[in-house]
Amino acid sequence: MALHVTDADFQTQVLDSSVPVLVDFWAEWCQPCLMLAPVIEQVGQDFDGRATVAKLDVDANPISAAEYGIRSIPTVLLFKGGAVVEQIIGVQPITAYKKAIEKHL
Repeated sequence: MALHVTDADFQTQVLDSSVPVLVDFWAEWCQPCLMLAPVIEQVGQDFDGRATVAKLDVDANPISAAEYGIRSIPTVLLFKGGAVVEQIIGVQPITAYKKAIEKHL
């Protein structure tokens, strides 16, 4: 299951994580985001214990979205060691998200 992160806990949950963290920047009104949601949940299950999969609502958490220049959603960023190491914009096949994480495990 995907972890829901906020501006308040982004530092501790994402940037300070000891494992790679895949963050789905999304919003409730975004149809492609809703299409991507089950894919993100599946990736979270597949990598449970090896990587963290998180979701950040850009409307409720504008600081983190602005900090990473999120202009189009869904945007998925992979963080490792506090830095962005991969970026996937738009809805992609589940293999794209899995490959991104596997490269950084």
